[in-house]
Amino acid sequence: MENDRVMIHVKFAPDGSVVDIGERPEALSPQQWFDALCKHTAGGYQPLAGGRALYQLPRTEIDSLKSTAGQQVST
Repeated sequence: MENDRVMIHVKFAPDGSVVDIGERPEALSPQQWFDALCKHTAGGYQPLAGGRALYQLPRTEIDSLKSTAGQQVST
């Protein structure tokens, strides 16, 4: 289970803003969650065609980032 990887799908608007993203904490907007992933992950990002992208990251890394990002917004 420690090697589980999570696939997070990202959908962009024509202007480049994020309109939908998976695994998002309730406290964050889609853009805030994308920004947190960009800032705090060292890889796993794959741009796709049609205004989409994909993150493939370990479950432990996602869970840790979700708890940290949620706390930063609520304080």
